Amino acid sequence: MEPLGRLLATDSRDTLQFFFSELRDMTLAEHMDEPVVLYNASLLAHFASTSTTTPVGMPTPSTLLDVFDRFVQHPLLRDDPEMMEMAAAQCLLLTGFFADQMRRRHNLDWYGRLGASFYRVAAATSSMPGHKEMMTRMAGEFAYWRAAHLALSRELRQNPYLLR
Repeated sequence: MEPLGRLLATDSRDTLQFFFSELRDMTLAEHMDEPVVLYNASLLAHFASTSTTTPVGMPTPSTLLDVFDRFVQHPLLRDDPEMMEMAAAQCLLLTGFFADQMRRRHNLDWYGRLGASFYRVAAATSSMPGHKEMMTRMAGEFAYWRAAHLALSRELRQNPYLLR
């Protein structure tokens, strides 16, 4: 591999660490619970490394219409906490990190409320106490994390070649 290629190479751990550091640096004191910051960083890292056309698992959505088609049109998924968490995470990604790109075509406030409700359903249907607690927290702080993801997105677009 050429020297520049080695410099730019990254793996899932590097991606997670990048988003964790960036979110931690911009998180307000009242939201500085490391597990919640790590959870948000893991969402961003997951979607950053998952194609919109992956043949394995659930692809990263291209637009909020993908979320609507996958999760709103299929109410049977509401009994599955993992699918509801995925739906909420996709709403968070698209109404937060990609809000500037989505706002011209979609009602972000409606999808934001939908995302928070997906987290509430995930909490209500989860049988694992730790998962239930995280889902409840994300539902309650959905608007904050949307704003944090948007702020991070804008910061990264202003500094596109920042290497640390």
